[in-house]
Amino acid sequence: MLPDRPVTEIVSDFLAEGPYAVVGASRSRDKFGNRVLRAYLRRGLEVYPVNSRAGTVEGRPAYPDLLSLPKRVRGVSIITPPPVTERIVVEAAEAGARFVWMQPGAESAEAVRIARDRGLEVIADGTCFLVVTGYRDDANGPAAPSASS
Repeated sequence: MLPDRPVTEIVSDFLAEGPYAVVGASRSRDKFGNRVLRAYLRRGLEVYPVNSRAGTVEGRPAYPDLLSLPKRVRGVSIITPPPVTERIVVEAAEAGARFVWMQPGAESAEAVRIARDRGLEVIADGTCFLVVTGYRDDANGPAAPSASS
């Protein structure tokens, strides 16, 4: 088991290096799973949407689970109901991730316990990826920065 570290330190480490996956990435631009994915894309980060029912999300191939990704991800953002999150953290550990970031509403004490028991560093204190990265929603705007920005 990893030693406890301040969440701010874990967040900094999480953001320092990818690649990333967004579990619960949605095709609907008004859902948080889509907004979190777009926040990664707008920052120019390598990210993979995970959605078992979508062929693509924001023009990117969507994968049914973390074990199906074309490469190992270092960090996983989770936007799922807590009982699903409890399964996702097991999958994240099996897939070789180092970090899981349970977005507000996705966390549970059990999911945190399972993740830590499997050696994952956890962000699950209500810290939101969208707030930390300064994301501002423009539902009609581009998913990723344009070449001129």
